[in-house]
Amino acid sequence: MQELQLDLQELIKKAVVKPGNKTCFILTDTQIVNERFLIYVNDLISGGFIPDLYPKEELDGLIQNLRNEAKGNGYGDTVDELFKFFINKTKRQLHVCLAFSPVGAAFKIRCRKFPGVVNCTVMDWFHPWPHDACVEVAKDFLSNVTLKSEELLENLSITMADIHQSIGKYNELFLQLERRNNYTTPKS
Repeated sequence: MQELQLDLQELIKKAVVKPGNKTCFILTDTQIVNERFLIYVNDLISGGFIPDLYPKEELDGLIQNLRNEAKGNGYGDTVDELFKFFINKTKRQLHVCLAFSPVGAAFKIRCRKFPGVVNCTVMDWFHPWPHDACVEVAKDFLSNVTLKSEELLENLSITMADIHQSIGKYNELFLQLERRNNYTTPKS
């Protein structure tokens, strides 16, 4: 938790303090070693601020460093106005990308416990792979296998792609019959 806290502190500083670079924080579900990580992520994507992330003195210093920039953007000189500018700049400059698998119960539980994961994000659901892409994955997979001819490699790759894509039809049938999704990827 302390490492995540320090990383987030530095990330926000880079995004907000002069000059303030647009920054992207990418987090995959396999990197979540402690569910409490999602408390920070939920706060950040919901409101642009994580309470108790910085000691009070350090947060005050960050906000004071933004005084001239805030005035230049039409904000007042009060602490509340400067804090509002800090949060708005964090929202503008720092983007959070979550890469979570919808397979299993973990995603559903996390969405229920941390509503920002659903309410404050844009979800990009990945669609089935095109046949050509599946053929290329099969060729890559077979690249370490010694085959008698290039034609055999091509035919095996096409067959593997066809088999993979035929699974999609049965996934749809499984969804209709069992009301549960089954996901397959070219790697599996």
